[in-house]
Amino acid sequence: MSSTTTADRVSADDWPRIAEELDAYGCAPTQRLLTDAQCRSLADTYDRAERFRSTVDMARYRFGSGQYRYFAEPLPGLVEELRAAFYPLLLPVARDWAARLGRPAPWPDTLEEWLAHCREAGQAKCAQILLRYGPGDWNALHRDLFGDAVFPLQVVVGLDAPGTDYTGGEFLLVEQRPRAQSRGTATPVPQGHGLVFTTRDRPVAARRGWSAAPVRHGVSAVRSGRRRTLGLVFHDAAQGPDQP
Repeated sequence: MSSTTTADRVSADDWPRIAEELDAYGCAPTQRLLTDAQCRSLADTYDRAERFRSTVDMARYRFGSGQYRYFAEPLPGLVEELRAAFYPLLLPVARDWAARLGRPAPWPDTLEEWLAHCREAGQAKCAQILLRYGPGDWNALHRDLFGDAVFPLQVVVGLDAPGTDYTGGEFLLVEQRPRAQSRGTATPVPQGHGLVFTTRDRPVAARRGWSAAPVRHGVSAVRSGRRRTLGLVFHDAAQGPDQP
């Protein structure tokens, strides 16, 4: 694995399978993206306050319990590489979903152009995030929407090993279904692996075409140990209060 680049690992995944699972569940696991050493290096960055623009105590804002930090620019090289590698592969899914839902698809072919669009829309704050949970910590169900410029998919990468470094802490998705009870999905995120998931909703087949099923995400309570993850968001944030 060490002889391959981050972009190679992302592009080598089974993207037809990922697209199918996103359609079916609103989330899809990736193959391993980072080595153990890369995970440790990113996780240890959390203690270097100068690398971040903001720190949020979730309990203070009733977002759950635990803490997260938004990276400052420039991003660590590994974070930059991951985001740049994912964007063009997620773009066809984003455009397909927009077409099904009859929505505009404002996302250009390159991440640089899209981030320039975010800046023009008043969203210029870095939204890449490191999250840290200890025993009893959890993340309330939410959406990462920071303004009108929204990319409909994002990625979380596990930096610690479930079952070894911590227990509990499953990634949660809850989907509101038309004229039915909500559906929940709980997914462990292995160390070094990613999980692609919808930012706000996904298209579901309706009696007449397609409808948008709203989706929120969160994290179940960590029962023991320490859980750290990297969040990759493909739109930037507006000036204002930070969100979970």
